[in-house]
Amino acid sequence: MFDRLREDTRAMCSRDPAAKRCLEVALAYPGVHAVWGHRIAHRFWNADAPGARLFARLFSHLVRLLTGVEIHPGATIGRRVTIDHGMGVVIGETAEVGDDVHMYHGVTLGGDTNEPVKRHPTVESGVRIGANATLLGDITVGTDAAVGAGSVVTRDVEPGSTVVGVPAERVD
Repeated sequence: MFDRLREDTRAMCSRDPAAKRCLEVALAYPGVHAVWGHRIAHRFWNADAPGARLFARLFSHLVRLLTGVEIHPGATIGRRVTIDHGMGVVIGETAEVGDDVHMYHGVTLGGDTNEPVKRHPTVESGVRIGANATLLGDITVGTDAAVGAGSVVTRDVEPGSTVVGVPAERVD
């Protein structure tokens, strides 16, 4: 467990030039705290124990109040995921986020239906998502792709490509 905490902290240290020391990141970065809180809530969400899902929801709500980042405990979050600045990030229940994903404040991985199906994005490993980008529906953002700030993505994004705009279009 402590290896994972160190891994998350080091990932943010390497991605944020404003991070002067990893101790500072561990103590004062709400995006890191939100990911750590999600890891706890997610374990309870998947536990086969009476009241575990309720506890997971309540714990994730507390994390949201403390960090400004809302990650549903059912979402799947990979390793070394970093949320820079954090405030206003929303990650829905069926979202899947791969390893080494970096996102900025205001990002939404949202659903586009009220049906009990996979309704949130899959973000593969190595993706960068700019501030206030909105990704909606059961779409896939391919490995090492980039989503520009303020973009609205409602279709799949090819691996290694960059999309920007409303609606998002490939620019590379």
